[in-house]
Amino acid sequence: MSAEDPQDGSTEEDDEDLRYFVRIGQTDLDGTKSVERSLTDMKGIGQRTARIVTEAAGIDRTATFGLLEDDEIDSVVDVVENLESHLPEWMVNRQDDFFTGESTHIVGSDLEEQRRQDINRMQMIDSYKGIRHKRGQKVRGQRTKSTGRTEGTIGVNVERIKEEQAEDAAAEEEAAGDDDE
Repeated sequence: MSAEDPQDGSTEEDDEDLRYFVRIGQTDLDGTKSVERSLTDMKGIGQRTARIVTEAAGIDRTATFGLLEDDEIDSVVDVVENLESHLPEWMVNRQDDFFTGESTHIVGSDLEEQRRQDINRMQMIDSYKGIRHKRGQKVRGQRTKSTGRTEGTIGVNVERIKEEQAEDAAAEEEAAGDDDE
């Protein structure tokens, strides 16, 4: 069996209809993977959320994403855009928003932008976490005695010590040579 032969029983007609990229929001998803697996490539959607999305859209989660019909893909897009109505309250990734107080589920580039805004707000009000972010230190209570060191080398630099000893020895020999004269 060669690498070019289809293994899963798909035909050449299926390969012609296959969309290699399916766009949801501002994210290109891999059309050659299964629906559930492809959805996990989107920021804010994990395995459990992807399974809920496929169930809410009424689509087989093991189907190849690029072979779905347009209306099936549209139903997946609708579910992803209105995800907070399909997820339980405890599962959304933005509970009790600082400004609105609502619980929403953010996906894609909006998630990254919201995270940057949250960090910026913490830095501006000089909260403990904001100060740690400003300094580039660990924020979530990890130990810092032995890890997270960013400046210089840790331990003894043997090569530098040997170089300094060689320079000192050369300087002493030169000084001893001057005294003999």
